[in-house]
Amino acid sequence: MYPAPIPETARLRRALYAFGVFAILILWLAPLFAVALTSLRSGEDVAGGNLWGWPTSFGLAENYLGVFTQTPMARYFVNSLLITVPTVLAVLVLSTLTGFVLSKYRFRGRTVLFAIFIGGNFLPAQIMMIPVRDLMVQLGLYDTVFALMIFHTAFQTGFATLFMRNFIAALPHELFEAARAEGASPAQVLRLVVVPLVRPALAALAILIFTFVWNDYFWAIVLTLSDTVKPVTAGLANLRGQYVSAWNIISAATIIVAVPPVTMFFLMQRHFIAGLTMGAVKG
Repeated sequence: MYPAPIPETARLRRALYAFGVFAILILWLAPLFAVALTSLRSGEDVAGGNLWGWPTSFGLAENYLGVFTQTPMARYFVNSLLITVPTVLAVLVLSTLTGFVLSKYRFRGRTVLFAIFIGGNFLPAQIMMIPVRDLMVQLGLYDTVFALMIFHTAFQTGFATLFMRNFIAALPHELFEAARAEGASPAQVLRLVVVPLVRPALAALAILIFTFVWNDYFWAIVLTLSDTVKPVTAGLANLRGQYVSAWNIISAATIIVAVPPVTMFFLMQRHFIAGLTMGAVKG
């Protein structure tokens, strides 16, 4: 259900609604604004306790350069890319294959198999912590980027399969019948018919999976131990000192960490919106 539109004659209600939206927007953006402002402060400002007022001096270049010269954030950044990019590619390939099979082929156990993919999304991550960690130790992958790659690929494939299966199922069945009549193999149907038609869905899914994996913190601290393999989320927590924390450097690092998913969203915004709205209307 959607809220009823406010008539243009109800000026008071429209004004209260606009004020409420503006107030919620301010509350939502206030933490982000505070972090961005702190990333511009000088070390003297932070040491003097000026964390909420307007900076008395600015240290833009010092803070953002210090993220890479005074901390191991460059290593963390590379680790996150090594984990996230292959995971996104693997999930897109696997979910497209499974979604194609589950939506266009009938075989015994298809419903059960689809339910297994969906069921994994309802398991709380915390209950899998010890079994997954022990499995990675037994496989010799604990404290490596491969542990996070394998886990995120397996865990995200369930959601991605549900996503892609529904999009592929909405494609006209006549297209597949025509391709088979022309003698196309299943691999050719997938490559020449399915993939070109679901590109918006793939773009939307790529953004979602990239954001999920890049921003993950729980599994980053469960499956990694040394600084040489930690991603940026776990690395940010390491920037806090035992007695003194350089909050201006930490804030600058936080802004830098947020840049890749935000940039990816804006670069693929058109495809993302098209992917989310695909199939919403017919005709």
